[in-house]
Amino acid sequence: MGKKVTVVGAGNVGATAAQRLAEKALCDVVLVDIADGLPQGKALDLAEAAPIEKHDSHLVGTNDYELTANSDIVIITAGIPRKPGMSRDDLIKTNAGIMKSVVENVAKHSPEAVLIIVSNPLDAMCHIAFETSGFPKNRVLGMAGVLDAARFRCFIAEELDVSVENTHAFVLGGHGDTMVPLPRYSTVAGIPITKLMEKSRIDALVDRTRNGGAEIVALLKTGSAFYAPASAAVEMAESILKDKKKILPCAVYLEGEYGINGLFIGVPVKLGKDGIEKIIEIELTEDETQALMKSADAVRSLVDDMAKL
Repeated sequence: MGKKVTVVGAGNVGATAAQRLAEKALCDVVLVDIADGLPQGKALDLAEAAPIEKHDSHLVGTNDYELTANSDIVIITAGIPRKPGMSRDDLIKTNAGIMKSVVENVAKHSPEAVLIIVSNPLDAMCHIAFETSGFPKNRVLGMAGVLDAARFRCFIAEELDVSVENTHAFVLGGHGDTMVPLPRYSTVAGIPITKLMEKSRIDALVDRTRNGGAEIVALLKTGSAFYAPASAAVEMAESILKDKKKILPCAVYLEGEYGINGLFIGVPVKLGKDGIEKIIEIELTEDETQALMKSADAVRSLVDDMAKL
């Protein structure tokens, strides 16, 4: 195929991302996991679907990183979900260790790769990946805003009974309940949604977007979302692989943009072959700025907690 993407973690998100990458014929795919047989089995299953789905992407599963060498992009989904009785500190400590180990291996075998972080808690995991890899900030980014915006777009389309293809949505900030959906920058066929529905309905959609992941967890009872998160990561990868230069909301390392320093925060960026090509700064109202700063404070608290572990 010419392009190569490694997906670390062969669970629901990772395996679905591998499927999306292959079926879009974007690249060859290496699926990595510590569980013996799991990535091999899922890669083989996906490969056997290729004649039916009509693509020639090569898929391979492995438990080590040698086969990942010289990947163009590495999507990292590895980590454990928060379990009953587990504190946030427990989750951060465990997943930080996993992320550090993964990134050390990735950086060793694919020193020119772009890293797309999906593992939670996302904003903190981006810091681990950035510090461990030593990669420039344009090649380390987190998947959150694309997912959150997709959820907002889905709810807007349902509310107005229009095609999701007509919708665009803007979401800034950290990945969680402090995210900042921006209705006045969210549109249907170019028309701001503030012109198409009452404020009470917009507020309800904003609240549902903030709690989008929790809503799915409550329904599934034994798991969390994976179709939409995988699709979001793959949209980012596609823009990089094809040098599409899409403007997408991603968690990136800010150094003064939006008045924020030294944190991974979701903002609109241009994604091309080198990863982040430009951070787009948009004008915010005073209320929007305050909401973004509140979100940044929540991320900083998470990062500070991680530093104490």
